[in-house]
Amino acid sequence: MSEVKKIATRESYGNALAELGAQHDDLVVLDADLAGATKTGVFKKAFPERHIDCGIAESNMMGIAAGLATTGKVPFASTFAMFAAGRAFEQIRNSIGYPHLNVKIGATHAGISVGEDGATHQCNEDLALMRTIPGMVIINPSDDVEAKAAVKAAYEYEGPVYLRFGRLAVPVINTNPDYKFEIGKGVTLREGTDVTIIATGLCVNSSLEAAEMLAKDGVSAKVVNIHTIKPLDEELVVEAAKATGKVVTVEEHSIIGGLGGAVCETLSAKAPTPVLRIGVNDVYGESGPAAALLAKYKLDGAGVYEQIKAWL
Repeated sequence: MSEVKKIATRESYGNALAELGAQHDDLVVLDADLAGATKTGVFKKAFPERHIDCGIAESNMMGIAAGLATTGKVPFASTFAMFAAGRAFEQIRNSIGYPHLNVKIGATHAGISVGEDGATHQCNEDLALMRTIPGMVIINPSDDVEAKAAVKAAYEYEGPVYLRFGRLAVPVINTNPDYKFEIGKGVTLREGTDVTIIATGLCVNSSLEAAEMLAKDGVSAKVVNIHTIKPLDEELVVEAAKATGKVVTVEEHSIIGGLGGAVCETLSAKAPTPVLRIGVNDVYGESGPAAALLAKYKLDGAGVYEQIKAWL
């Protein structure tokens, strides 16, 4: 049996930028002295005249991106999620969000899977922060296929977009030849009747693994991939909740304000349903190997399975 192909979504981001750059002269990329880590260096190698290294000055970078957008350029401003959503929040809110400028924010190294860099760099709050900005589209792809499609969709969308990518190589799961990415539309990956698992990012794979384990216990789990946190595919969320009567959300993010919060807000208004939120439980991360951290915080397949089984 061949091994499952694994690619970090930050790699997908860099490759997609280079591909788009060859097609669109108005695409420019900004980075905050992290081109090697964010993989925008791939774009820089191909189009050095359209890559701007802003240095370790993330807030200034967002201002530059805003200015470029007013001239008709389509800037992708890239850095770690902690520095994009955290350090530069005010500039994103006031200089990009408020005037609704056509800026794309490529935030890499999100979540605890950053690993050894530790709690200061493991951003588990970015989705919550970006969700509060009016008009901000938020995309958290689950694998290489989805990440590349998300970058293309972000370029084609007129307005601010926050793209969330990871450091860790993750399995390629969207192998269906009919797969189609659309902003604001989730994807049902597995049908089930007993419980609905709604997941995002690298936790989509964890959820599929958990569903396989639950099946051995006689539990039929429906798995839904929500790659767009905002706007949320409310119709799919409500339909999935009604289909099983129980919902579990799974994300590599705080259980406060991210996917779990968005799903609960929707269901409380449109289809009240018992919900279990699985994610980072209002704590900081810690330094360690990514796989070990995901296991400790019960965000790997076994951890997700264990929590769902106990809840059911």
